[in-house]
Amino acid sequence: MPPKAKAVTKPSNPEPKDTPGPGPETLNDRTSQRYYQTNPVEKRIEEAGFTGLTPAEKKVYSYTKLIQPIADHKIPLSNKTEREYWKQVTKEGLPIRRLRQGYCWGKDKTGHDIGAYQLDKFDQLLIKQAQLAALDIHHRQFLINRRKAIASGRDFLDEESAQEKSRRKDMATLNKDLYGEITGSLSNNLDWDDVIPIPHSEPDDALSKIAYPDDYAEATSYLRAVMAADECSPRCLRLTEHVISMNPAHYTVWLYRFKIIQTLNLPVPEEIEWLNQVALANLKNYQIWHHRQLLLDYYFPSIDGDEETIRALGRTETQFINNMLKEDSKNYHVWSFRQYLVTKLGMWNITELAATQNLIEDDVRNNSAWAHRFFLVFSDPSVATPDLPATMHDPKIPRSLIDREVDYAKEKIALAPQNQSSWNYLRGVLAKGGRDLSNVRDFSESFISNLGADSEDVKSSHALDLLVDVYHQAGDISKAVLCLQRLWEKWDPVREGYWKYRASELEETKA
Repeated sequence: MPPKAKAVTKPSNPEPKDTPGPGPETLNDRTSQRYYQTNPVEKRIEEAGFTGLTPAEKKVYSYTKLIQPIADHKIPLSNKTEREYWKQVTKEGLPIRRLRQGYCWGKDKTGHDIGAYQLDKFDQLLIKQAQLAALDIHHRQFLINRRKAIASGRDFLDEESAQEKSRRKDMATLNKDLYGEITGSLSNNLDWDDVIPIPHSEPDDALSKIAYPDDYAEATSYLRAVMAADECSPRCLRLTEHVISMNPAHYTVWLYRFKIIQTLNLPVPEEIEWLNQVALANLKNYQIWHHRQLLLDYYFPSIDGDEETIRALGRTETQFINNMLKEDSKNYHVWSFRQYLVTKLGMWNITELAATQNLIEDDVRNNSAWAHRFFLVFSDPSVATPDLPATMHDPKIPRSLIDREVDYAKEKIALAPQNQSSWNYLRGVLAKGGRDLSNVRDFSESFISNLGADSEDVKSSHALDLLVDVYHQAGDISKAVLCLQRLWEKWDPVREGYWKYRASELEETKA
């Protein structure tokens, strides 16, 4: 008969065998389960304490605690003793590697504990991490292959570039899902691989850090990089358009865009055509109009002397300005540019005057239109002295022109006596013509009746204001003060303090 096989010694691990329960549901549950599997007797210690263990359990516990120190040779043993120890470890079936208690799996992109994940969700997380790692390997290989292709002077295959673009989109999606990292369009664009972006930095103790949107922060970081390198290229022009689309008030990017246009000698009419759409979408933006002025200053020398081209430019610019004013008839930036355009292109003509007059006819209270008319009439180099202050007497201006503008102002005042714009215009015209306000005394008094009496009637507080100066010039201080008194008492009490201040000044001159 064959000899009997030696009986296999069963491990004397005293860990009680629990009845298998339901499997772990979360990652923390599974971690806890594995902890107890690799740390015998720990559960018994938690329940009964060390003193509650049996001698056999205490022996297992002691052997378990010594495994790592002996393996690391932190506890010196003789060769014989160490052999005996490892025999006993093998006999008891003690785990060589043990998990530590309270292992933390960290937080996900939303700040939630990964350990609380359901196991199937965690498995999906691992799959995505593996996919991202695989894509990253192919991405790095692409970069190596492209560098080799550039070094050898051969063309890089479009197919490989297309695959890399698709790969980067997938990587961006995985990075966002796994870590909340948002990879912008530029970092996924092969054309920008050679640029190292310069991110915006603020001190840690900044009082109020600006939370820039991710796309904008990425775009401006690339903008800083190309500006630092002084690069002026078509891709930089596209980058400026991208930044402007997100923040049209970014004045630095406008200056950089103009520099690119100069450097590349790009057609100004095409830039203006693009600029028109941006302006219509951003009515109150100052940088747009400054950029437009820089463009015309740059473009004008190339067409100077070509009267037909200049007239055509004037027509297209005026047409666009009119479109802008239809959206906002008192847009300060548009009116300022209109004055610049008149001066630059010499548009001191009846067409421009008629266009301005039409705007006044549409809205007699449009102070911007009144201001432009004053500029157009009294800054025309053919009839006015150059560089003279706006309200200073200009003897060069024809008397007939002054008469015409006085009559025009009176006509509009009659339509709307309480409109301050036309009264201010009348004052300005008289100043330009060197005429005293007494010339319009009768006209102003026609809006006032029975001043100071119970039956007093004032159709225009601005007429009262003008009469204060008329009576003051005539030496009738008492009547001038009466006008001011009626203004603060009844006709314009909102500015009571101002009227009283002026009255006190008049009283001082009287004394």
